[in-house]
Amino acid sequence: MSVRSTHPADAGRNWRRREFLTKALAALAATSLLTPDRLVAGSPLLTPSLSLSANPSIPSPSAAAGPALQTPSIRQVIDALLADIPGAPFPQTVDTIKSGNPDQPVKGIVTTMFATEAIIEKAIALGVNFIIAHEPTFYNHTDETDWLGDDPVLRHKKDLLDKHKMVVWRCHDGIHAHKPDLIRMGVLADLNWQDAYTEGNPVLSLPEAFPLERLINFMKHLLGIQHLKYIGDPAQLCKNIIISPGASGGRSQIGLIQKYEPDIYVCGELNEWETSEYIRDARYQGRKTALVVLGHSVSEEPGMELLAALLRQKFPNLSVTHLPSGDPFAWA
Repeated sequence: MSVRSTHPADAGRNWRRREFLTKALAALAATSLLTPDRLVAGSPLLTPSLSLSANPSIPSPSAAAGPALQTPSIRQVIDALLADIPGAPFPQTVDTIKSGNPDQPVKGIVTTMFATEAIIEKAIALGVNFIIAHEPTFYNHTDETDWLGDDPVLRHKKDLLDKHKMVVWRCHDGIHAHKPDLIRMGVLADLNWQDAYTEGNPVLSLPEAFPLERLINFMKHLLGIQHLKYIGDPAQLCKNIIISPGASGGRSQIGLIQKYEPDIYVCGELNEWETSEYIRDARYQGRKTALVVLGHSVSEEPGMELLAALLRQKFPNLSVTHLPSGDPFAWA
């Protein structure tokens, strides 16, 4: 594995964010992690039912007889995904139906980070009736709505979903609980760092040390990020990296930094009175861990695109589309 030159002058003004499913999945297939001897039951990377390999010795959903060739219900698709998650279905989880009747036949599937109204309208235009979102639909972690009352924004969104009989199901706890975490594997594949991953070890060890500035530009380039926040010396050399997509919370983030002391801790999002303040004090004391904040959506969106690829493999007769919900913020 090599880190490409990512000096700002090398980025290229006409560069566009690559298509994840054509390049990142090809990169996965090209690594030793996807060789047939690694794709056995209990494999630390992928189980046969979720493999991305075209090896004929690996069973594929399209080879199954009977129901696999019929149009499944939305509930059957959910059950098929949960069957690959250790311990699922969980007794307490946010992975619940947020709208609609899951017993209707699937007309098509959209995966996304947030089931925004824009995403819902795009799904309607595609003629699908099932949205799998990674994050909440109704503005809080458990999607409770009583506290909003008769809010016009909430009512408008619910009316849109009801009118088109759209089912929204959240896939958060399950996809993170999969072995390996598919959200993590998505962003690692997008960065071409999947070959540095070992199940059970959060630290990625690069083959050599690179300046923090170069690694930041590398991540911005491959993830299509215009701006990100960081704490650290741009010239400091970094080799060991921890990437925690999304927003795992200050205690989890700081706990990983305490235990492993990586050169860089990369997260999707943080509370600015927690991990960033810990890093600020630690660096003032002479400790070297740098912090990079990618942004919540950009750090987890590749994992939901990976989920779309796996759904296509499991249900080859269904239309499955990934629609990125994107970053809602503009930079002043």
